Amino acid sequence: MSGVASTLAKKRALAAGFGTNSNAVRYLNQNFEALRAQCRSSGQLFCDPTFPAEPESLGFNELGRNSHKTRGVTWKRPTELVSNPDFIVDGATRTDICQGALGDCWLLAAIASLTMNKFVMERVVPTDQGFGDDYAGIFHFQFWQFGEWVDVVIDDRLPVKDGELLFVHSAEGREFWSALLEKAYAKVNGCYEALSGGSTTEGFEDFTGGIAENYDLNRPPSNLFQIIKKALEAGALLGCSIDITSAADSEAVTRQKLVKGHAYSLTGATEVNYRGRQEKLVRMRNPWGQVEWTGAWSDGSSEWNYVQGDCPHARSEDGEFWMSFSEFQRNYSRIEVCTLTPDAIDDNSVKHWSVSKFDGTWRRGSTAGGCRNHPYTFWTNPQFVIKLDEEDDDPDDGEVGCSFVVGLIQKNRRKLRKQGEDMHTIGFAIYEFHGQREVHLDKNFFLTHAQTARSETFINLREVSSRFKLPPGEYLIVPSTFEPHQNGDFCIRVFSEKQTETVPCDDPVSADLSDETVSDEEVDSGFRNLFTKLAGADMEISAYELRTIMNKIVAKRTDIKTDGFSMETCKVMVNLMDVSFTAWGAEHQGERFSLNNTIYQQLVARYSDPDMTIDFDNFVACLMRLEMMFSESDDQRRERERLNKLHCSTSRVVKNPSDFSRAETLTSVFFLRDLQEAGCPPEWLHRARPEPGEAGS
Repeated sequence: MSGVASTLAKKRALAAGFGTNSNAVRYLNQNFEALRAQCRSSGQLFCDPTFPAEPESLGFNELGRNSHKTRGVTWKRPTELVSNPDFIVDGATRTDICQGALGDCWLLAAIASLTMNKFVMERVVPTDQGFGDDYAGIFHFQFWQFGEWVDVVIDDRLPVKDGELLFVHSAEGREFWSALLEKAYAKVNGCYEALSGGSTTEGFEDFTGGIAENYDLNRPPSNLFQIIKKALEAGALLGCSIDITSAADSEAVTRQKLVKGHAYSLTGATEVNYRGRQEKLVRMRNPWGQVEWTGAWSDGSSEWNYVQGDCPHARSEDGEFWMSFSEFQRNYSRIEVCTLTPDAIDDNSVKHWSVSKFDGTWRRGSTAGGCRNHPYTFWTNPQFVIKLDEEDDDPDDGEVGCSFVVGLIQKNRRKLRKQGEDMHTIGFAIYEFHGQREVHLDKNFFLTHAQTARSETFINLREVSSRFKLPPGEYLIVPSTFEPHQNGDFCIRVFSEKQTETVPCDDPVSADLSDETVSDEEVDSGFRNLFTKLAGADMEISAYELRTIMNKIVAKRTDIKTDGFSMETCKVMVNLMDVSFTAWGAEHQGERFSLNNTIYQQLVARYSDPDMTIDFDNFVACLMRLEMMFSESDDQRRERERLNKLHCSTSRVVKNPSDFSRAETLTSVFFLRDLQEAGCPPEWLHRARPEPGEAGS
């Protein structure tokens, strides 16, 4: 299926309800229920052919086939490692997650946070599986992937070295849900090694479908407490940690019983009347269930005796404790906020944020313009308009505006590590915008307008996200890579407190073409003689003969560098002259095409050379395809399709040298002018290269 057809199919599937967590897309078209039933019927344990127990599933470099780290690795099922394996025992906890010989601590921290929310956990780790009566060596997990939920099937063969699991394992060795979850996530990303290095927020998002933000508490925003309160009201997941300075600091306990390098959850935020003034408090939870903060506002501390009015004090030894917001900022290093989509929240009392999402592509030569440092190409990047209508419901925060979070995710970059590629450096800019939405803004707009806001940084992570508060109005979001001419796919999401309208900003597809005519008197006598010689008495020529004429003509043109026309291009020209040229009428006025990003990308991909030039042969073929697309009627389209099926290399349809001369005029004048007006670089047309296996005239 082509890229365009695939995109349309995905949109229709999403509109029909596919791709939600409750109706996830089958990854690689594998049906868990059907495969398990088939295995149980045959008495065979499942072996996954799409992620085999082979070296390529481990990695490509440090975990590659010839690496010393993978020497001696075998693949074993849990039933071969312990006598009575369990999937989950007494609920999933952080002690089920111990890191192995893989640098994916970012993922394990996200999995640990997952265990703190049973509802979200069961969306990722379905409960309809285990090592009981239905066991067939097959398991499945669900992940959010760039806008849709996918159901990922795996077998339970796990990499083992020296009798121990090579990667994630549980502390006591009998529980296997975390090891199997890691394997499913490795499958989605291509191999285990692709998981090395990352951000916890990446795992947060793939387990929830939410949008994650990361705040450095050494440089917090002035309204951080308000952000935390709003996030909790929206049902967000919040995690925080204390950075370590050495390996010896890992899970070291401070004098006031805080654990370094350890993931805490932030579960509450409030203000109390303390000694006649308002004191901001946050509630923390240590997943260990013990080892609690012993400083101010801890369980049993004297501060609680001086609170007037409602008091949220909790005294139980359950790992949950309160501390002042100022102490929190002094002691912790960072906080991560994952705002959930409405379907991931099981509490109807929380405030749901509005979510908009769009997919896009950066393509070298068409829509990969780089950042603002490249003003003459920046405008070619995809553009999106967001309309903010309603201000926030915050009468006490002293600010007027609309809060929203923009997240830009680059797709599938981990999978490309096997091919020697990695994350691009990405970011986005926001401009105040007033005008027609169905127009892709050109470079003049960006040369004369300053950005209103931007992502905090351009960085080589999977996602860049930032929170903004802007006055009501319309704004243009321009996502980009830092450097121009880099291919990539992305999705951009906008989470807003109030309902917003977000749409792509792109040109409509249209053509306004003038009818070029050439009189008999204007036809060169030498050309007429050549045409007559090749055409014969019926004055018709085939694609092969047309190629001969074209190559003789361009050979005389010193202003066009070309090695000649391919047979394919000449067939297209014959088809166009046969079914389209006679359809032109006086109603065609004007001299340009209007193309959207998708068509522009397809043209560049189809007709450009690797160095982003278009030779004259492909240039003509591109023109002919566009003319055919915009000018033919339904009857003509059916006739063209019929001729294509007959492989019309033998067709003899060019009946008059004036028709051909008109085509040459159209090519060399009209389309050149059109591309120049559209801002295409003149170097696109500077050279030509013959088709493989074909010689010039």
